[in-house]
Amino acid sequence: MTTWTAPFIASDADLGSAPILRREFTLDDGHGAVIGATLDVSALGVVEAWLGGQRVSDHVLEPGWTSYEWRLRVVSHDVTGHLAEAGSGDAAVLALVLGKGWAAGRLAWGGGGGWYADEVAGFAELRITFTDGHEQRITTDTDWQALSSAITADQLYDGQDIDARLRDGSFLTPGDVTVPSVEGHEGRTSTVHTVDLGDRELVADTVPPVRPLAEIAPVAVWTSPSGATLVDFGVNLVGWVRVVASGEAGTVLTLRHAEVLEHDELGTRPLRTALATDHFTLSGSGPDAPDRFEPQFTFHGFRYAQVDGWPGSLDDLRAALTAVQVGSDLPRTGTFASSHDLLNTFHENVVRGMQGNFLSVPTDCPQRDERLGWTGDIAAFAPTASYLFDTSAFLGDWLRDVWLEQQHADGVIPFVVPDVLKYSPAEDFGKPNATALWSDAGVWVPWTLYQAYGDTAVLAEQFDSIAAHLRRVRSLLSPEGLWDTVFQFGDWLDPDAPPEDAAAAKADPGVVATACAFRSATIGAEVATLLGHEAEAAEFRELATSLQAAFREHYVADGRIRSDCTTVYALAIVFGLLTEADEAAAGDRLAELAAAAGYRISTGFAGTPFITDALTRTGHVEDAYRLLLQTECPSWLYPVTMGATTVWERWDSMLPDGTINPGQMTSFNHYALGAVADWMHRVVGGLSALAPGYAEVLVAPQPGGGLTWASTSLESVHGRIAVRWELVDGELAVQVTVPEGVSAVVRLPGLEEQRVGGGEHEFRAPAAAAVPAG
Repeated sequence: MTTWTAPFIASDADLGSAPILRREFTLDDGHGAVIGATLDVSALGVVEAWLGGQRVSDHVLEPGWTSYEWRLRVVSHDVTGHLAEAGSGDAAVLALVLGKGWAAGRLAWGGGGGWYADEVAGFAELRITFTDGHEQRITTDTDWQALSSAITADQLYDGQDIDARLRDGSFLTPGDVTVPSVEGHEGRTSTVHTVDLGDRELVADTVPPVRPLAEIAPVAVWTSPSGATLVDFGVNLVGWVRVVASGEAGTVLTLRHAEVLEHDELGTRPLRTALATDHFTLSGSGPDAPDRFEPQFTFHGFRYAQVDGWPGSLDDLRAALTAVQVGSDLPRTGTFASSHDLLNTFHENVVRGMQGNFLSVPTDCPQRDERLGWTGDIAAFAPTASYLFDTSAFLGDWLRDVWLEQQHADGVIPFVVPDVLKYSPAEDFGKPNATALWSDAGVWVPWTLYQAYGDTAVLAEQFDSIAAHLRRVRSLLSPEGLWDTVFQFGDWLDPDAPPEDAAAAKADPGVVATACAFRSATIGAEVATLLGHEAEAAEFRELATSLQAAFREHYVADGRIRSDCTTVYALAIVFGLLTEADEAAAGDRLAELAAAAGYRISTGFAGTPFITDALTRTGHVEDAYRLLLQTECPSWLYPVTMGATTVWERWDSMLPDGTINPGQMTSFNHYALGAVADWMHRVVGGLSALAPGYAEVLVAPQPGGGLTWASTSLESVHGRIAVRWELVDGELAVQVTVPEGVSAVVRLPGLEEQRVGGGEHEFRAPAAAAVPAG
C-alpha cells in the first residue's frame, strides 16, 4: 500500500482561475541515465500535470469526484518517457495546472459552490530512478512557485474562458518565467502554502480515467432566424468544442451549448442556471500560427452550439470546430443488433447516454445545474450498464462512497452520492431519509456487480452498507409492516404525472416502497448466506417474509393490487411478492392495462426496468414486444422518431410539435429509462446468466414483434459469449458461441432443452412457435 507524505499546496495570492503550480529541479548527478519515473498527482479541484514540457497524459478532470470529506484519489502515471532525453545534472520542470472542478466549483441547483474546498490545491510526488538504483524525489512543498494562467474562468456548469494573449509556455521549461498581462487580467506570481487535508484519506486511484473518447466534426453550420450562427454535431454528446482560429487580437469567440433546438433557435431553458458557455479570446497570431482552444476544466452536454464573434465565413467555421466527446473510459463488453432499425438506434442511444453520464460518477444528466450521482437512476440502470461496459471498477469505487456517506448519515443512503445535497439542501424533497429504489441502490448495485462478474469481493466490501440500509428500512416500517411512513419518490416521472410534479404517479408510493424493500431484504439474505453470515441471513429472511406478508395482506385483494396500475403489477411479479395464483392474475391484469393504454408506456423510474420482464414471466411476450416497439408518445421509440440520439429524462422531453416539455426539469440525456435494454439483451437477443459471472448461461431468444433476426454478445470474465438468431425458411436458426469452461442451457420453442459446452453451436427450431408481430 502506497503512503504519500507530500503536502497539498495552494497559491498564497489570488491568481484568478486555474493557477499554475511550478517546480524547476535538477536531475541528481552521477547516477547515470533515467530508467524509470512515476508521478503521483491529485488535487482539491482538478489537475492537469506537465513534465519535461509535455502533458503527462490525456486524462481530464483528474482525480475525479469522490466523497471529498473522507476520500481523495491519487492517480499514478508512468512518466519515464518525459525524462528519457534528460541526463544527470539536467534541469527539468514539473507543473500542475489546477481547475475548480467539483471540489471548489459550484454544484447542484441551489447556486452555491465550494462545498469541499475554498481554494484549489495540488499534490505531486515524482519518483525518478537512475541506472545505479538511486531514487530522486520531487514533491509538492513550499519551495514551489504559483503563477496565473491563460484560463480566466472555469466552472463545470458554466464553462471555461481562455485568453490566448495570456499564453506563455515559459512555465514549462527551465529558466526565467514570463507571465503576460492584458487589460483586466494582470499576470502574477506568488509563493505557496500547504493545505490541511483534515480527515481526508488519500487512496490509490483504481477507476478508468476520464479521457477523450471520440472526435466529431460538425454536420451542419447555418444562420438561425434570429441571425445566430448555429452548429450541429449530429449527436448529443458530453464534452466540449475545440476551436482553431485566427483573427484580430482581443476578438472574443463565444460558444454556448445546448442539446436541442426550439423554434429553430438554441434550446437553453433546460440548462436552468448552467451557462454552458465558453469564451475564447484570440491572440492575433495570424493564420500561419492560429490559436487552438480546448477547454478541459469543464464539460457540456450538447448537440448544438451557438458561436458568436466568429471573424470568418461559415465554411471556415465548420472547418475550425471539432467536438471532443469525453467520459470515463470503460471497456465495452456488450452489443445488440436486430432487423428493426429504430430499435437499433434506441440501443445506440442507450450506449451513448451511458457514456456521457458515466463521467467520474454515474450522473443523472450532463448538461444542467445538477450532474449528480442520483442513486435511483443507477439502481434502475445497473444491469444494463454492466452488460454494455465493464463497470466493476467504476461502480465498485462509487459504492465505497455510498458506504462513507451512509456512515455519516445514520445509515441513510442519500439521494445522491457523493452527497452534495447535504450542503445545498434538497428542499423539494423534505428531510432526506431512506427512500425506495434510490437508497436501495446500496443493495441492488453490488448485487448486480456480483451477478455480472462473479466476484463476491464487492459483496463482502459492501455488506455493512447493505445491512445498515435494511435495518434503517426496518426502523421506518409502519405498525402494519409497510414502508409508507416517509417521503418517497415512488414511480418518479410517471408519464401521466403533471410536468410540474414528477412524483405524482399513479402507483401508490407505499406499494412501490414496500415492494422494493422486499427485494432488498431478499437480496440481503442471499448476500449474507454467500458470505457465511448466518445470523444476518436469518434476520433478513425474516424481514423479507414479514414484508411479503404485509404486502399481500394490505395491498392485494380480489386479484388486484392497490392503485391498479402497470408499475405495481410489474414490481410485484418480478420481485416475487405474490402467490402463484395471484401472479397469474397480476400478469393478465398487467397485459390488460398495457393494452388499454394502447401499448404506450405508463410507468416511471420504478416500473420501467421491470414491466417487460413481468409481461414475459407471465406469458405475455407479445404484449412486451408491442410495448417495446411502440412509436407513439409516450414510448421508448418515440424519442427516436423525433431524432433523439440519447435517452431522454421524460418520455416527452420534447413534445410532438417540437417544443420542449414545460416542466423545469427536462433533460435529453438520462440513462434511467434505457434500463429496458437489459430485457432486450436477455429476451430479444436471448442471452442471460444462470450463474454469477456468466459461468453458466441461458440461451433462450424469444422472437416477436416482426423482427426477423437479432444478435447480442458479451465479453464476459470467461470470454466472448454470443447469440444470433434468424427466421429462415419457416425455421428459427440460432447460432451460439460459448467460451471454454462455460456451459450453456439452450431453450428454444418446440425443442427439448439442451446443454452445451465451449465452442460454436447451431440449432434450428420451428419458427411457428415464435411470437408473431403485434
